[in-house]
Amino acid sequence: MADTAARTIIRTQGREAYASFGGRPSSGKRHPLVATAMVLPLAALLVVVFGGWEAVVTQASSVGVMLGR
Repeated sequence: MADTAARTIIRTQGREAYASFGGRPSSGKRHPLVATAMVLPLAALLVVVFGGWEAVVTQASSVGVMLGR
């Protein structure tokens, strides 16, 4: 058990050092718009590569009908 406790202390100290040098804090959450901006280029690439534009339009219109728009 002593080895486990020592490793935990070392890991915790490493995280604190990472956050203090401009790294992303481990307890923070990403804003939804940032997550969307990260995902959209990949989604667009997959649509182009696999030719799924019709499927995307169909699903979007179905969701719109379910929401009442």
